[in-house]
Amino acid sequence: MSNSIESEHRHRVAFITGGGRGFGKAFGNALAERGARVVLADIDLAAAEEAAIELRKKGGEVLPLACNVADEAQVAEAIARTVEAYGGIDILINNAGLHSVAYNQPLATLGIARLRQLFDVNVMGAMICSLAARPVMANRENASIINISSVAAFGCPTAYGVSKLAVRGLTITIAREFKFDGIRANAIAPGLIFTDTIRAELPKHQIDLVMSQQILDREGEERDIVEMMLYLVSNKASFITGETFRVSGGFSLYV
Repeated sequence: MSNSIESEHRHRVAFITGGGRGFGKAFGNALAERGARVVLADIDLAAAEEAAIELRKKGGEVLPLACNVADEAQVAEAIARTVEAYGGIDILINNAGLHSVAYNQPLATLGIARLRQLFDVNVMGAMICSLAARPVMANRENASIINISSVAAFGCPTAYGVSKLAVRGLTITIAREFKFDGIRANAIAPGLIFTDTIRAELPKHQIDLVMSQQILDREGEERDIVEMMLYLVSNKASFITGETFRVSGGFSLYV
């Protein structure tokens, strides 16, 4: 890692939802390594605390918090505790989401109750957190929001894809409205990234199908998404807002 990247993020405050595992934990690790103060907000407090212990062993300054992103009161409390500890927020990463095979289903298969749950977390959660964080991000240098969409948002084959299409649209609206407070907003749309969860859940034939539709002949890794995040929250991306960046090895060109 370069010294310029380290110094750029030193002492910045990053609030990461779904921070206890997966992308959220990886984002927290990358930013903490670069000197940022990191809040790992997760509905599973035990997971956030375990991740925080790991990052602290590496010298990171980390605050684990319980937070259900679909609950306005919990989000407000988590934001308030972050401000109390660190004075404000520079980076908000709306990473928490429902995304397993269980939600990659047709609308009728999921049913109304589970559809509400899906949209409450994936869409309303990002909206609630963004609105709650806006006042404490306003006019801070290079304040940035990152939403996690998906390549499924481009073909919308399932209810999950529709929710992630909504995240793309939400990103544009946030970028337009929050510009008055000096806040940029962008989204990352991962393709098939081989996390432990994906390896455990996806059958081999589905993995083979996705890999056959990628242009690049290698597995997507967490680091690919982390590197895009680091770029988008950096000064190098200061003229970029409202965009959704596909990181899929070229798979998204087929949908």
